[in-house]
Amino acid sequence: MKNNQIIRRFAASAVAGTMLLSLCACGAGGKKKDDSYKVAVVKQLDHASMDEIAKAITGQLDAIAAKENVTIEYEVYSGQNDQTVLKQVGDQAIVDGVDAIIPIGTTAAQVMALCAQDTQTPVTYAAVSDPEGEDLTGIDYVTGTSDALETSLILDMMLKQNPDTKKVGLLYSLSEGNSETPIQEAKKYLDSKGISYVEQTGNTNDEVIAAASALVAAGVDAIFTPTDNVVMSAELAIYEQLAKAGIPHYTGADSFVRNGAFATCGVNYTDLGARTADLAYQAITEGMDGMDDVYYMDGGLITVNTETAKTLGIDPQIFADMGTLVEVTTTQE
Repeated sequence: MKNNQIIRRFAASAVAGTMLLSLCACGAGGKKKDDSYKVAVVKQLDHASMDEIAKAITGQLDAIAAKENVTIEYEVYSGQNDQTVLKQVGDQAIVDGVDAIIPIGTTAAQVMALCAQDTQTPVTYAAVSDPEGEDLTGIDYVTGTSDALETSLILDMMLKQNPDTKKVGLLYSLSEGNSETPIQEAKKYLDSKGISYVEQTGNTNDEVIAAASALVAAGVDAIFTPTDNVVMSAELAIYEQLAKAGIPHYTGADSFVRNGAFATCGVNYTDLGARTADLAYQAITEGMDGMDDVYYMDGGLITVNTETAKTLGIDPQIFADMGTLVEVTTTQE
């Protein structure tokens, strides 16, 4: 049984609101057996990864409704990467009496857990890379799926493609909790190999573009970015410059690669979204007792952008023996 931990990190900074009455019949340990349910799907912000996950979640909710002969109503919201907006969305979902909230992304998950604290409305998050480190474990009414990176596998790919790599750029946002652990893992890995690294960070699109330019000027051989939502939002603005400079961009999710980055080794976000929807329905209808704090998704899916690979002069088949290889092209979504 999970303890009733409070999300202290956000309790101090979140907008204070009036205490809400319990509007949901299914608390953390309870169940709701009905023929109609309401779900709020809350993206931290709009970008390719979160859009893919949201689409998979709603598609699976439709499939569950058809299979179980029930009605599942849902709305998809974007928090615009703003904690105040996310808090407003979460509070309204509670007032609307939703049976579950499905936040996508770490900050969205933290804020939704805070919003649901009084009502114990089930919160089933998607794509949180470090749930324990971000205080999302040990809470009665919270569970979800993790897209935790195997950072070493991505860096193994980097060195397989170029064993002579001498300097690596680390591109990430200081505001993204998802990036903290894999960046530290990357530093430890590179130190063990005697490879130097240059860090550049950005918290806005313009800052990420400037950071990418700085890494090009620094003469890095490759760039690593974890599942960083801020950098993901700017990928379409930086991928051409990096490819033309001969710098492969290795990232933490296939959505980066679909937006022009070179390659990744990670989870399938469509599968992750479907699994999250299944967990949310289980939480609503069977209660949270017996559910794990977090469900880790299997990785090992290697995704390579063939257009970027061509610009770089790299054959994607170099990674064929490292996992399941998927080749994609650049999309503007």
